[in-house]
Amino acid sequence: MGNIFAVTKPILHGVMKAVGMTSQLVEIEPGTTMHFWVPTASIHPNNKSPNKPPKPAVVFVHGFVANGIITWIFQLLSLRSSDFAVYIPDLLFFGDSITDRPQRSTTFQAECLAKGMMKLGVEKFSLVGLSYGGMVGFKLAQLYPHVVESMVMSSTVIEMTESISNASLKNIGFTNWPDYLLPKTVSGLRLLLSIGSHKLPWLPEFFYRDFLERIYILCGDDDKIFNMTFSDNMKEKLGENTTIQYIKNAGHLVQLERPCTYNHYLKKFLSNLSTDFANM
Repeated sequence: MGNIFAVTKPILHGVMKAVGMTSQLVEIEPGTTMHFWVPTASIHPNNKSPNKPPKPAVVFVHGFVANGIITWIFQLLSLRSSDFAVYIPDLLFFGDSITDRPQRSTTFQAECLAKGMMKLGVEKFSLVGLSYGGMVGFKLAQLYPHVVESMVMSSTVIEMTESISNASLKNIGFTNWPDYLLPKTVSGLRLLLSIGSHKLPWLPEFFYRDFLERIYILCGDDDKIFNMTFSDNMKEKLGENTTIQYIKNAGHLVQLERPCTYNHYLKKFLSNLSTDFANM
C-alpha cells in the first residue's frame, strides 16, 4: 500500500488552491525558510510581492504532531468566506519549513514567524495557537506586542516549565516527551492520537496581559495533557482581559474533534476584530 500522506498531500493542496490560498516559501534569513499558506489575493500576480491584506489577518499556528494545513483545515474552510485574511504557516522542522541553524527554542520559532509575516506584508494580526503552537504564540506576543492584536489559545500553556512538564507526563503515563510525541510503531501512534482526543474514532491501520488587548482560551473539557487545572491557572495569571471557554466532549485536539463548535466560538470572538477593522 502506498504512503497515505503522499496521496493526501496533492489533494489538500488542490483544496487550498480551490478556496483561494497560495503556497509561499519565505526566506527569513540565509539558510532559514518558512512555508506559508496565504490568501491568493494578497500576492501580486506579476512579481508575487505581498500586498497588505484588505481584511483583518488571522494566523493559525499548529502543534507538534502535524503541519499547519492538516491541523487547521476545518477552520480554514469555515473562515475562508468570512471577513478575514487567513495565514497558515509551517513552523520550522515541519512541512516545508527548514533551517540550518541549531536553535530549537520557542523564541527562535516566534522570531522567524514574526519576520515571515512582516515579509508577507502583514504588520498586525490575531493569532490562533494549538498546544506547542500556543507556546510559540505567547512568546511571539511577548517579543512583538505591537504585532499581535488578540489571541485564541487552545490546549496549551504559557510556557512549558519543568513542573508543568512533569505533571503533564504523569497525567498521560509517560516519563519523557519524545516517547509520546515521536512514536515508532502504529500502536504508539494510535496511543498518541487517543491521548490527544476525548474519544478517538476508528481509523484504518494505515492512517496512524498583560501585553495584549484580548486573549481567548478555547479548550476541550477532557484534555488529558493540559487539563482544566492548567487552563484555569493560566487564565488567572493572564488577568481580567482573558476569557475561557470549555468545549464538551473534546480532548487536546479540540479543533479536529469538534470543528463546528470550535469554529462557532472562534468566529464569534474574531467577529469583533472584523468590526473594529472596518471602523478604522
